[in-house]
Amino acid sequence: MSTSTYSRSRTVKTAAGTIVGTAIEWYDFFLYGTAAALVFGQIFFPSFSSSAGVIAAFGTFAAGYLARPIGAIVFGHFGDKVGRKAMLVTTLLIMGVASTLIGAIPSFEAIGVWAPILLVTLRLVQGLAVGGEWGGAVLIAVEDAPSHRRGLFGTFPQLGVPLGLLLSTAVFSLVASLPNDAFLSWGWRIPFLFSSVLVVVALLIRLQLPETSSFENVRESGSEAKVPLFEALRRHPKNLLLALGTRFATDIMFNVANVFMLTYGTTELGFPRQLMLNAIIIASVVELVTLPLFGVLADKVGKRNMFMIGCVFVAIYGFVFFWMVGTRDQGLLIVAYILALALSQASVYAVQGALFAELFPANIRYTATSLPYQLAGIITSGPAPLIATSLFVYFGATWPIALYIGVTALISLACAYYMKFDKATDLKNQRAGVVPDGHKETVRTSD
Repeated sequence: MSTSTYSRSRTVKTAAGTIVGTAIEWYDFFLYGTAAALVFGQIFFPSFSSSAGVIAAFGTFAAGYLARPIGAIVFGHFGDKVGRKAMLVTTLLIMGVASTLIGAIPSFEAIGVWAPILLVTLRLVQGLAVGGEWGGAVLIAVEDAPSHRRGLFGTFPQLGVPLGLLLSTAVFSLVASLPNDAFLSWGWRIPFLFSSVLVVVALLIRLQLPETSSFENVRESGSEAKVPLFEALRRHPKNLLLALGTRFATDIMFNVANVFMLTYGTTELGFPRQLMLNAIIIASVVELVTLPLFGVLADKVGKRNMFMIGCVFVAIYGFVFFWMVGTRDQGLLIVAYILALALSQASVYAVQGALFAELFPANIRYTATSLPYQLAGIITSGPAPLIATSLFVYFGATWPIALYIGVTALISLACAYYMKFDKATDLKNQRAGVVPDGHKETVRTSD
């Protein structure tokens, strides 16, 4: 497929389907994190102390990450056997229903222990949906993309993260301006119930997506893996593990800034709740610009090189971030968030989709890209707010949290350095380790 043909007939559909659909899924997922930081402790764990309630709420936040690897395996399997598009439609519907129902859960005072049980159950369902979403969105974006623009096209689904974060924070910010009693009784529910409207819009767009040539070639050639998970574990264990390791740099700083800091900034530093939410909104808007810019840069300097440079920045920036917010200056707080999301996180996250896709052959690519991405969440994203809160409670300082961010970012740098990539650049013709010229798969050690 030529670059011109692709740009005329498919770029708009691909961009819209992956960006909008992924944004709505992440809207739902991030909305939970914001609510966990600001309201769930009081609504679902009222008998706990303030700190214990926050920790319990963050525990339910982490529960969603436990389900994400299962979603990656289940939807990855069918994504490799049935198709990328079908799984993206399915995960969107599941996420929309779960998020809408969270907005309808009665409080602990109304139904007792069943309230947190229902909350955790629906959070697990959210995790299943997100677990199957990302890999499919990435493959729809990059499998047929021109090879010299794969870094840029790979940012399409990544743009869904700041868009989802922006939308969830903006909507939550509106209801957070209500009087406290109204906010706690019914106001916080509105953003979750609004999910039902957003999902319908995203579904109409996503249904227009074409299937990728990569999957069509696998199906036509009969080269599907019988069990993609087993095939990935048998043939590509090293790349699976290294891909998982790269997630530290993209996940931990992000969740410390967007979940832990909402509590720390309002309770310890005295920042207004509205200011904290506005800082995230502003940073997310800027990230919408920097993500594709990093994708373009990665196409010039190499995706792995871009990622490794970003890891160094993340490792250093954790210390700078806490120093800036620790000044209690409202202007520096906003700048700190812009640098955290639009530079630190964006520099590594922008290239990760295309980077993962190039590690694995087409017949197992949905499973193999999804599994390390989602499995990593159990040790990176999910526990990050809990670990950060615990470190602060134990040490009474933020430098251990910055050290935690820095060390894990360097682990990601090392993992990226040791990755092995297919020499093939035509992803749509890669099947079961065979490259377009018919020779067996070979690898290279630099990007």
